[in-house]
Amino acid sequence: MTTTAHSFVSVRSERTALRYAPYVLLLLAFALLFAQPARLLVRDWWNDPEAGHGLLLAPLSLWLGWRAGLLRETRAQPWLGSIVLGGAVLLRYVSGLAAELFTMRLSMIFAAAGIVLFFWGWRQLTHWWLSFVLFMLSVPVPAVLTTALALPLQFRASAMGAWLLASRHVPVHLSGNIISLPGRQLFVTEACSGLRSLTALLSLGVLVGGLWLRSPVSRALIILAAIPVAMVVNSVRVFMTGFLVYYVSPSLGEGFMHLSEGWLLFVVAFGILSSFTWLTAQVENRFLSPRDPSHD
Repeated sequence: MTTTAHSFVSVRSERTALRYAPYVLLLLAFALLFAQPARLLVRDWWNDPEAGHGLLLAPLSLWLGWRAGLLRETRAQPWLGSIVLGGAVLLRYVSGLAAELFTMRLSMIFAAAGIVLFFWGWRQLTHWWLSFVLFMLSVPVPAVLTTALALPLQFRASAMGAWLLASRHVPVHLSGNIISLPGRQLFVTEACSGLRSLTALLSLGVLVGGLWLRSPVSRALIILAAIPVAMVVNSVRVFMTGFLVYYVSPSLGEGFMHLSEGWLLFVVAFGILSSFTWLTAQVENRFLSPRDPSHD
């Protein structure tokens, strides 16, 4: 009896090992292939203020995926998964030769999507859509694209801020991103362009839309609403800086006070976005059936 029981346990252990062997091997291959882009991505999250939101978004995306879990009924799609994995590996190789970090990091996300397709199929990938989108938003965009986006935002924030100052009877002259006040000039720099707050609000829009809303249309509206909210709030920040500099003290245009304005107005922007999401959720609850699977 002891020999029989021991044999049964050994066979069961071998079957378990064989069952999980493909997952372990694939995980090791993934770690070896994407160790460098993962390490460089974490370095940028830690050192680059423009990419710091990744320290929050990446762990949050992983936790949301773990919380969502695996669907009960999945169907592996090895052919589709192999095609996506092959494309991701090719992209990793080409981007590595060109030392292009953005596409190298995207290849890591595509490879993860290919693995999900290979073992669990398309339904599981769509079930984890929020985790994948949030992790993709944690990847810093190329500097060329950041510069191209920041400059128009600087001009827009400067124009709206100058208009608000003029409406409050503050003598102001606008030249590009330079706001001239009597005896003082305000420079709306790239850091004050609102790009950082726009990135954060877009990420928050994806998050609250994915958690609180069911309809893809409603989620898209929330994400789109984040753009004007970020632009208006950043313009108000420029206005408040100029207003305090002109009427109170030039020292209020920099340092701790200037930083505090940014944090305060970001909280206001988040409150506006959350309120809009809540209103949209109320509309959904009224017009959509709670058990309608097409909006899950």
